[in-house]
Amino acid sequence: MADNGASTFQAGRTGLIVRIPEAEPVVRSWRERCDPSARAGVPAHLTVLFPFLDESRTDGRVRSALSDILGRHRAFDLRFESLGRFPGCLFLRPEPDTQLRRLTESVVGRWPEAPPYGGRFAEVVPHLTVADGQDDAVLEEIEADLSGELPVASRVSSVDLMAYDGAAWHLRESFALRG
Repeated sequence: MADNGASTFQAGRTGLIVRIPEAEPVVRSWRERCDPSARAGVPAHLTVLFPFLDESRTDGRVRSALSDILGRHRAFDLRFESLGRFPGCLFLRPEPDTQLRRLTESVVGRWPEAPPYGGRFAEVVPHLTVADGQDDAVLEEIEADLSGELPVASRVSSVDLMAYDGAAWHLRESFALRG
């Protein structure tokens, strides 16, 4: 859910993520130093949808709909074999990313008022942020350090609803994928 600064971390904001615990040993130290979302309590993850609805709107009906929509998708495997960059950002690239894109499309199809990243980007590229808001020299150092740590493999079996309380991000509910 890194989004170039803590200004997007507003109390009541929510996001849907896929946790990638297998990546934690590889990226944790860099994320803690170079990713504002990690310092705010977000684990290594792939964003399904950020921002999602305000937490005040994530009532039982919304959670039930999320459970139904996400439960239609099968669990799947991912590998992180390479790194990628956006300006000021270094990330692990998930392969394949088709199922991640489908998860996002399914949720946005139900809640079009919550476009990915507020509609700021024409194409959403699934990624696991390692560093955000850093200069090229820092990104090069991190990239050199991590290149020998890949690949990382992960099984995706759930999507988590996270909410920001004004100080940190917290898990509100986890929605299982099928199988």
